[in-house]
Amino acid sequence: MSRRRTICFVTAVAESFHAHRVMEGVFGQCEKYGYNAAVFSSMVSLDFYFKDYAKAERNIYELIDFSRFDGVILDNISLIYSGNTELVESFCDKLRAHPDIPAVSIAMPFGDIPCIASDNKEMIREICRHVIEVHGCRDLCLLTGMKGNFEAEDRLAVMLDEIKKHGLTVTDEHIIYGDFWYTSGNKLAEDIAAGRIAKPEAVIAASDHMALGLVETLTKLGIKVPDDIRVIGFEATREAALDDISVTSIESNFAKSGADAVDHIRRIIEPDKEILPRSTDLKKMLHLGMSCGCPPDVKRTMDCVKSSLYFTARNYTSDTFNDNIDIGLLMENYIPEQLTSSQSAEECIENIFMSTFIISPFMNFWLCLREDWLDSEADIVRGYPGKMKTVLAKSNTGAPEFCREANSVVFDTSEMLPQMFSAGTEPSAFYFSAVHFGSNTLGYAVLQRKFEDVRKYNLVYRNWLRFINNALEMIRSKKHLAMLSLCDNMTGLLNRRGMYAEFDKMLRNAAEGDMIFACVIDMDGLKFINDSYGHHEGDFGIITVSRAAQQITGAGEICIRSGGDEFFVIGAGKYTDEICRDKVDRFRKTLSEMSEKAGKPYPITASIGCAFRTLESEDDLDDALVKADEEMYHYKVTKKRNRQ
Repeated sequence: MSRRRTICFVTAVAESFHAHRVMEGVFGQCEKYGYNAAVFSSMVSLDFYFKDYAKAERNIYELIDFSRFDGVILDNISLIYSGNTELVESFCDKLRAHPDIPAVSIAMPFGDIPCIASDNKEMIREICRHVIEVHGCRDLCLLTGMKGNFEAEDRLAVMLDEIKKHGLTVTDEHIIYGDFWYTSGNKLAEDIAAGRIAKPEAVIAASDHMALGLVETLTKLGIKVPDDIRVIGFEATREAALDDISVTSIESNFAKSGADAVDHIRRIIEPDKEILPRSTDLKKMLHLGMSCGCPPDVKRTMDCVKSSLYFTARNYTSDTFNDNIDIGLLMENYIPEQLTSSQSAEECIENIFMSTFIISPFMNFWLCLREDWLDSEADIVRGYPGKMKTVLAKSNTGAPEFCREANSVVFDTSEMLPQMFSAGTEPSAFYFSAVHFGSNTLGYAVLQRKFEDVRKYNLVYRNWLRFINNALEMIRSKKHLAMLSLCDNMTGLLNRRGMYAEFDKMLRNAAEGDMIFACVIDMDGLKFINDSYGHHEGDFGIITVSRAAQQITGAGEICIRSGGDEFFVIGAGKYTDEICRDKVDRFRKTLSEMSEKAGKPYPITASIGCAFRTLESEDDLDDALVKADEEMYHYKVTKKRNRQ
């Protein structure tokens, strides 16, 4: 099958309104040109207050192998957080190593990566025209983002230019720098109410968040919107449409920026192919609300309500599953209980497989984990190992499905997802998300959807992945606790409970005519060592004897710490007296060498006895242990006599 060209899009919080807008443009052009899109995104803000969680989310970016893509688009607005440019710097460094891979950033320039301007000028001009021409406002206040910030300064400059074209000016007092967030609007409202800033006729905010904060605080302080002050925002978020006083706003043109970024890459990788630019319609992008005094855009409000409702009780039909992905469906089906009740790793993976209905519609879903993800002692906080394993594949396209260990597929991590670059039936989007618990990376998930379903990538998927994270960690913990219940903490050997569990397996796998072999080892002089040198030295002696016992434990045999200073070696197979004598001789020699190498002021010695019996039932193990114990006691008595 031929390889399909694939564009890498790197963003943060892919479910956010901003990311959706950019992806609409990227996906639209990719669909036109027959390209795949691979989206790498954290599921939370990069400066999320749970630092370990945010760090593990950022680890998904370590997976990206830029050399495998035909082009790269960086969404710098979301990737530069709290003034931190470290992540984008790392991307730039990696891209410099691949100068043949065309890369471009959106809206916010950085380093030597070409930048596609956000091109929101006409949208900004339209909201200015609306305030001036429709509402006749003359005394305007402009609220923008951080001083010196590229996007904030650009939006402010366009506002001032459009206002100037209408023969108006804005006083310095009414040019306000904020942070694009609610708090900026809150503060401006307080300053106006307190008289620190003269009350304008209207405030034009460079983001809906600032406009919402302004409306909320003005209302609390007794200043009526829009009667006393008209407010207009920018970006046309769902929240702006659903607020008690809906905010008039216009959509940003980041979809056009995303589309232009794909066109930029196409001109480089396919210079002889046609460019089909994305068009925009200002009339459709302006959404009226109560905040400026216009009749609200009812259709848009209802669309936002439908996409945001929490349905607690519904008759879910196939049409519902295909058309809606809502938080009510997620929370009312008890997926967390089903996942966390899993008793084994395989059952957990099967339950995840069965719960994928919650993220429909999708084309395919893959869960890729570290090969050692079950090892509670092996944590990874940055990067991924050289190999990954696909443990689950769920398909709605007829592709192979599996959730059994026997069907899992190991691949080179640098491939990220081997299926991604195949031509397939149609171009589509692949969303890569980190799978982790706390700061420990377990693997990643990949969701393949049709481009048209970009709006359905939402908080349901994010929270479903959180359920998966918790379930996988629960299985890791259960396995660890099971190991603790079956193993001795000091030596790591099986305890008596573990011995019987493993012996049951030994019985089931035994061949006809096999013998049961038992070796009993008892450390000499433990009380003397404890009394004379301390219990820590006694523990050292116990560990040394356990290591010597492990040295004579063959393939298929098990080594057990059965008590304080007593050990067993048990096996099933073809045993002879010669094999028993060899075990005893090797143990004596090994322990003597270990004792001499340790250089302790006391010798580390032990007595040993071996026996074997015909294997017919579980009772044969006890018979063999009794006989071996007798042999060990005889060995111990003989040693004492020889020392006298």
